[in-house]
Amino acid sequence: MAHSTMLHVRVDEEVKAQASEALAAMGLSVSDAVRILLKRVVNDQAFPLELKVPNALTRAAMEEARAVMKAGAARFDTADALIDDLETARQQ
Repeated sequence: MAHSTMLHVRVDEEVKAQASEALAAMGLSVSDAVRILLKRVVNDQAFPLELKVPNALTRAAMEEARAVMKAGAARFDTADALIDDLETARQQ
């Protein structure tokens, strides 16, 4: 068996707690998850998730969503109300 080494990672306390809880539900520890991640990097010679810089259209949509959330606007009580609003906006 290969020798193991210690890896120290700084992470927000709340993120660690939430990740630990989610991983425990899967039968994994945080250490297990990190080992799996690193094994995938070694085996695939790539990061196992697709990382992209959002394009201009996506960035604009993200900013618009943040503004809507901040303003508390565009909230709908039902899916039908949302669809009606979208259809009205499309007809304009």
